[in-house]
Amino acid sequence: MEGKVYLWPADYMADPSVHVWNDRLYIYPSHDWDAGVGDDDSGAEYEMKDYHVFSTDDLEAVCRGEKELVDHGCILKLEDIPWASHQLWDNEVQEKDGKYYMYFPAKDKNDIFRTGVAVADKPEGPFVPLNDPMHGSYSIDYAVLKDDADGEYYFYFGGIWGGQLQWYKDNKIAFNESGIAAPPPGDTEPIVPAKKSECDALPSRVARLAPDMLHFAEAPRPVIILDEDDNPLKADDPHRFFEASWCHKYKGKYYFSYSTGDTHMICYAIGDNPYGPFTYKGVVLTPVKAGWTTHHCIVEFKGKWYLFHHDSGPSGGVNSLRSLKVAEIHYNEDGTIQTIEG
Repeated sequence: MEGKVYLWPADYMADPSVHVWNDRLYIYPSHDWDAGVGDDDSGAEYEMKDYHVFSTDDLEAVCRGEKELVDHGCILKLEDIPWASHQLWDNEVQEKDGKYYMYFPAKDKNDIFRTGVAVADKPEGPFVPLNDPMHGSYSIDYAVLKDDADGEYYFYFGGIWGGQLQWYKDNKIAFNESGIAAPPPGDTEPIVPAKKSECDALPSRVARLAPDMLHFAEAPRPVIILDEDDNPLKADDPHRFFEASWCHKYKGKYYFSYSTGDTHMICYAIGDNPYGPFTYKGVVLTPVKAGWTTHHCIVEFKGKWYLFHHDSGPSGGVNSLRSLKVAEIHYNEDGTIQTIEG
């Protein structure tokens, strides 16, 4: 496979979560549509309301244009979720003991992002949502690593600005002077009274899931990214975390990758366990040429490694109308990842 390929130009799908089950590759994206509002830092233009799932047993044939992805149709709709009000953003799916668990963010009746769970008997769904969100959940952009070292499942999450991560400290939400759950008006930075160059970057979160896959088994903890001198990346570092956590393993090492948001890159760091800390290593994907940023995952399928992501090329650069893409990735002998040009 050469270069980057659009996977589903017939509709606007983004934020892919991808897994391989039974020798078949499954893609779980968010589903964009024109909400009729302009771009802003709260993400109001991303007013998604359902999910589809796609699959293939031959990704290379899809990329060559010889086959199409199979669209299994709508697997979950906003109207089916009792507690949710709007904004079904990215989702993640994992399997345990023959059951498939979808984790999805949605805003509750108070306009706060919570994590919903829906369960299915097959990877293509349909998924049945629970009546309530996960206790203690917050923010967006989920990834679940099934660790082959201990058999545990590790849940990564967090997104700044519209994803509300900056509203929380020690897993507790902040309130403004009016008693509303939010930082003070205009405050979109971490709750730290210092200049960006003086404070550590706001980290994503990770927590081990309980055996039932429906709860956290522990309090979420920060995912710290270090520089080569073992110092946490600062808030003004262009390679700091912003959103879109993903964690995969390669040759026994844990690779934590993420979007830098307003600096428009996918970066990665490497660690020795699922909690980190992770040491920053480089850029996986440079800024895309169409759209504001991207959201990704990294998956092995039939002996090759792939970067799934999105940009806004087919929509002419409309930030809120994004399309799925894939590119093959390559590792160097030292385990670092070769950079792909956006």
